[in-house]
Amino acid sequence: MDSKQLAQLAAKACDEKRGEDIVLLDMKNVSLIADYFLICEGSNERQVQAIARAIKEQAEEHNLGVKRLEGFDQARWILVDLDDVVCHIFHKEERNYYNLERLWGDAPLVETGID
Repeated sequence: MDSKQLAQLAAKACDEKRGEDIVLLDMKNVSLIADYFLICEGSNERQVQAIARAIKEQAEEHNLGVKRLEGFDQARWILVDLDDVVCHIFHKEERNYYNLERLWGDAPLVETGID
């Protein structure tokens, strides 16, 4: 599975848990951190945790390891590091504050593959 397929798999997991405002950024020519950033939000802490858990489970079902999972207990901004894809799952209030889309504004948007 290439990094774009992995990013789309993560986006689908977000969508299945009713993640909102799902954005996929192509970071290949912008940053050395990852090929893609997936950004989405949940309306409460439990939903944010459910989205992160779903991404982790989808990766593991495809025999892909999660390098790091940060912020799960507080559930205000959970980072799921899938190596070439870094998923940022925000609580709605935190997303507006950090505004990663603006910070990485020169990264092109990518279709998520969600219908």
